Amino acid sequence: MRTKLVFTAISILFAGLISVHTVLGQKGDTKKVITIANLDVQGLYTSPELAGNLLRIEVEKLDLYQVTDRYDSRYLLKKNKLKLDSCYGKICLIEAGKILQSDYMMSGSIENLGGIIQITLRLINVKNESIEKTHISEFLLLENELQNMVMLSTQKMFGNSIDTLLHSRLTKKFNLDNAVNNPYVDRLNLSGPRMGFTLLTGLASNRFQQSKDSGGFDAFPVMFQFGYQFEVQYLNEGRFQALFEFVPMITGLDQSLLIPSISIMNGLRDNIGGWEFAFGPVLSINRYAKGYFDSQNNWHLESEFDPSQGPMPAMETRMDSRGMPKLQSSFVIAAGKTFKSGKLNIPMNIFFIPDKDGFRYGFSFGYNAKK
Repeated sequence: MRTKLVFTAISILFAGLISVHTVLGQKGDTKKVITIANLDVQGLYTSPELAGNLLRIEVEKLDLYQVTDRYDSRYLLKKNKLKLDSCYGKICLIEAGKILQSDYMMSGSIENLGGIIQITLRLINVKNESIEKTHISEFLLLENELQNMVMLSTQKMFGNSIDTLLHSRLTKKFNLDNAVNNPYVDRLNLSGPRMGFTLLTGLASNRFQQSKDSGGFDAFPVMFQFGYQFEVQYLNEGRFQALFEFVPMITGLDQSLLIPSISIMNGLRDNIGGWEFAFGPVLSINRYAKGYFDSQNNWHLESEFDPSQGPMPAMETRMDSRGMPKLQSSFVIAAGKTFKSGKLNIPMNIFFIPDKDGFRYGFSFGYNAKK
């Protein structure tokens, strides 16, 4: 019985020693206490308190310190008749840190300096009464991205890896507009007039040059065209933007012809260089007639056939100036580049339309002064 009691006492004592060791170990691993003050904000709509809250959130995410609750800080400082609202200097922050029994105080400033946002962060060691670390970052003037800016600044200050793509978007202004670095204006929009030339080849070229008596158009296979480009952008991220383009055109007025068409293309544009690639269907209206070729390979309309000449030859439909207007579809592939001169945009494009009657090539350019 006595042996059992001794064993029990030893077990209890051993368990107690383990508990004390654990508590002491945990106390030794306790994180340093840090208090986040407001940030001095100049030239922006954001309030100092909101800026301080953004910094507090990012420091808490680091999980390096025990961050003082802002309501506890407010209560203790009010109790000691010290306001933290406008406490930005080293002396004031050290005084507040001692009242709050904080190991570190952190504050800084966010300023609009000639079109850029400069974020300065300072980490103050309360015990040593010294500034232990300072970090300065500069960003584009994008106040709606302030949370990301504070996040990047905080991570860089404490040596953490950052999102380099996000950092690039917030610090480098591309030559052309981008959804991230120009949020206050519409995206680069190239809607505007278009004009240029189109070249017909193959059978289509021959048909256009033939006389009207034989159903040709008595025209030169290089024709002027003009129209207007409407575009709708549905994606604008990073370096590229994707868009739908609608381009109604009139071709041939320089040669007394009226050939309407509309291209519906899906495009991809490079925000940095202005290069663009697009493709899609093109619908056009031209005159077509049903007819046949005789034994001498001469073209005749179906109405010219004489049954007394024998059996009816095979009929086919081809372009004919004597025929009726007909809607035709084909496919267009286009590429181009936009040049900028101040606020003026000058898009230049080449296009290619494959067709069984002959390929079509073309060049067009336009202009506008839109963002």
